[in-house]
Amino acid sequence: MTDLRASGKLLLGLLLLETWIGFIHALIDREPVLHETSLLKPKVVIAVLARNSEHSLPYFLGCIERLDYPKDRISIWAATDHNIDNTTAVLHAWLTGAEHLYHSVHLQTVEEEDSYVDELGPKHWPESRFTHVMKLRQAALAAARAQWADYILFADSDNLLTNTQVLNQLIAENRTLVAPMLESRTLYSNFWCGMTSQGYYKRTPHYVPIRNWKRTGCHPVPMIHSTMLIDLRRSASAALAFYPVHHYYLWALDDIMAFAFSARQAGNNYIILISYITFLLTTVQYKEEPDVADKNHDSGPNSKWEVVDFKLETSSYLHIASKPKDTMAFNQVYLINLKRREDRRDRMLRSLEVLGIDVTLTDAVDGKALNSTQLRALGIEMLPGYKDPYADRVLTKGEIGCFLSHHNIWKKVVELQQQQVLVLEDDVRFEPSFKSRLNTILEDVKQSGLQWDLIYVGRKRLQIKHPEHWVEGVKNLVIPDYSYWTLGYALSLQGAKTLLEAQPLSKMLPVDEFLPAMFNKHPKEEYMSHFKQRNLKAFSVQPLLLFPSHYTGEPGYFSDTETSTIWDDETVATDWDRHHIRGDRSRGDKSPTAISESSPRDEL
Repeated sequence: MTDLRASGKLLLGLLLLETWIGFIHALIDREPVLHETSLLKPKVVIAVLARNSEHSLPYFLGCIERLDYPKDRISIWAATDHNIDNTTAVLHAWLTGAEHLYHSVHLQTVEEEDSYVDELGPKHWPESRFTHVMKLRQAALAAARAQWADYILFADSDNLLTNTQVLNQLIAENRTLVAPMLESRTLYSNFWCGMTSQGYYKRTPHYVPIRNWKRTGCHPVPMIHSTMLIDLRRSASAALAFYPVHHYYLWALDDIMAFAFSARQAGNNYIILISYITFLLTTVQYKEEPDVADKNHDSGPNSKWEVVDFKLETSSYLHIASKPKDTMAFNQVYLINLKRREDRRDRMLRSLEVLGIDVTLTDAVDGKALNSTQLRALGIEMLPGYKDPYADRVLTKGEIGCFLSHHNIWKKVVELQQQQVLVLEDDVRFEPSFKSRLNTILEDVKQSGLQWDLIYVGRKRLQIKHPEHWVEGVKNLVIPDYSYWTLGYALSLQGAKTLLEAQPLSKMLPVDEFLPAMFNKHPKEEYMSHFKQRNLKAFSVQPLLLFPSHYTGEPGYFSDTETSTIWDDETVATDWDRHHIRGDRSRGDKSPTAISESSPRDEL
């Protein structure tokens, strides 16, 4: 009996041991628990409609390439037709080169016609054009839904998405409809804050503060267009449509108005993003275009664009031929630039390349590097009693360097006997159609027989209470009063001689104070009394064609003239601009006159 019990215990022990060994083996053989991999980004269709966009497409497509978003999660849907330029060829070339990067690409083209039957010009929007564009946008929307895309981003080919994070940021807002506010040089943008009962634009007190960054964040608005993101996962998005129009829609045939109506019917609000900026470039109208402003699709930019003032690169898959360059109506175009300011030089050379202006780079005199010995050797003396009217300080070495930079060009003009030149500084931005508008003014001046020495192309008008008189027989030219800045000016041979004959180095004041004294419009008689011949024939274009790239207090503003030392003592630093950036206390401020009068049409 004892043996049986012992045998039973042994057998039980063996069974337990076998069970534990099996359990241990099971633990050893089991796969370890791993962390889940990250989710793939949402699928996005980018819809591109392009017409006569050869000039902007290389930059637009370059921006698309640089979006910080996985390209294999992006499909490109593009359409183009009715072109009079090489838009179709540009799109073909880009898609051929970049197709392997993206999940899929689609290009829809129609080559037979270059205009609509009832179209009067590139900016004219007859009903046939509206209908065609609405059908294209609807086709893009249908294609995205068929692909089970999560989002569709509509982006017009003249909207440059310079913010590489814009797609991520729009998606992160988690809205059915969302858009980034587009920047332009006017009040125009891609949203409305108000709309009439018929669907047209309505000015409200909210638009300008939002557009001018006084109110930031996300704002519900009744209209967005041009660039916008739709969340196709939302049930409400199924009711969104460009074409056919909603059966309750009874107003003008217009793609953005009809789409806004469908959004309201679906219970959506638009949201405009203020914090995430993109750039909308400046328009240049086609010269051959008839005057059809009353029939425009909108009064904002929608024709041809100049890509200037922005550090942009074209697509790496496109070869862009260099634009022919000339010196316009001038013997030479001089660009003044400090060697150590490579940033300004590069930006200006890029802008001038796009504008097709052949420029001669001229090294500026670095006032900070001047010492007292050099000043004496040049015969430089400050004008007796001169004080800066804002900073209450004497002349700075930076201002001396600036004066000498211009003075050297005046000497070159006389030495080479150049009849007329254009002088540019390196911190300017060009207005739309700069080249053609300036050429037209100079041609009018020539035809009128007007004798001139200097023509301001950009300046800061100071005596706004004194009206400036138009020049008879010449459009867009006025007789200037007291003005600041030497951003850009045309100079004749006789003008250069007149300025040099005044021997200004021995009685120096800032060059933009010297010029008004020479045409007898400086408010301080004691300054002008040092220059006996004050007969410089000076004029100014109006409206101006040049403005500073930055103003006092704005990000990126820096003055080499203000941030310096006083002219005769290297131990006294002048950093006035950095410590006084109030809007009414600096030579680098915005002009007291508005750059352009705003109107509701500017906002459309």
